[in-house]
Amino acid sequence: MPSAGTRLINSARQALAFARGDAKPKDYGVRLPATLDARARRKTMGVTQKKFAALFGVSVAVLRDWEQGRRMPSAQARALLTIIAHEPDAVRRALAAVK
Repeated sequence: MPSAGTRLINSARQALAFARGDAKPKDYGVRLPATLDARARRKTMGVTQKKFAALFGVSVAVLRDWEQGRRMPSAQARALLTIIAHEPDAVRRALAAVK
């Protein structure tokens, strides 16, 4: 079975293909939440908005907008937030490996 990091990278590639219109969700069996509580995801990790934004490459302003309901995360952001909720360390490792 592939490692969590490998699965995460493959999932990110699939999400990118979907975002570009190269694939449909049914191609991958992707099921993204229609809505999600970004604040709850962040608070579960016990980090500030600034720390969460720095860890996962999201601007503090966008995160704040998500948390206050002014903006809805895109499909790609909902995918990332879902992965973060289940495998935050894998996301951190994958993002730290980007050069």
